[in-house]
Amino acid sequence: MRVMIMAAIGLLVARLGSAQEFVPPKSSTHGGTRIGLFGFGVRGGVDLRGAGQFVLGTTLDVGNLFSNRIRLRPSAEIGIFNSPNTYVGSLDVLWRFAEDEEVATPYIGAGLAIAGRQGCAADPNCPGLWANLAFGFELHYRSTFNWLMEYRALDVVHRHRVYVGLTTRRGN
Repeated sequence: MRVMIMAAIGLLVARLGSAQEFVPPKSSTHGGTRIGLFGFGVRGGVDLRGAGQFVLGTTLDVGNLFSNRIRLRPSAEIGIFNSPNTYVGSLDVLWRFAEDEEVATPYIGAGLAIAGRQGCAADPNCPGLWANLAFGFELHYRSTFNWLMEYRALDVVHRHRVYVGLTTRRGN
């Protein structure tokens, strides 16, 4: 009988103490430059050049430049399988066509990257400095997450990568 009473009390306490879903604060109407860590994302994809190397990466949302729609986004990724392992670290500026609260938020961007590969020390031209273009969109998934689908043209459009991932939603 004592076990039944303890189980009932435990269930009651668990029900009363259950966590609520986190709701992030609304985006600020601040239109100027704002720097900080506002979100992050993870993604996976494929390099469309050659053997189709598998690519894993992460991104950070580190601020606004001049407007809430112009974002500063550093990222890092590694490419594995089907060729020498590669790495790319980039800093992109993205312009978002819609506000964060929309169901779909398309964006375009440009940036610079430092890229290298396995055995880079033997090549005097490695690591390289690449110019990047990014085209993508985020689709609303949950109150705190968006799906991310992106195409990236790297190395002045000599390399092409396609990604799918999850990213945190800022201020919904």
